[in-house]
Amino acid sequence: MQIRCPQRLCYTREIVINMKQQEITKLSVEDVKKRISDLSEQLAKMKLSHSVAPMENPIQIRDVRKTIARLNTELTKREAQA
Repeated sequence: MQIRCPQRLCYTREIVINMKQQEITKLSVEDVKKRISDLSEQLAKMKLSHSVAPMENPIQIRDVRKTIARLNTELTKREAQA
């Protein structure tokens, strides 16, 4: 779903870009995997749109990338415990 930002179109789908570690630990394994795939898709779209026309706030790309890393770390930790 696209929503109108002040000057550009932004891609958002009820996905929290900046998730805290406490929020991540409350998610189930299926939710973590779903969030990883959704955020990876969103990151690809953001990178593509940034390469075509510079984003107003390119820090969002870094935030999404770090959130994906946090989710992957949590998933790896849970798999090691199992």
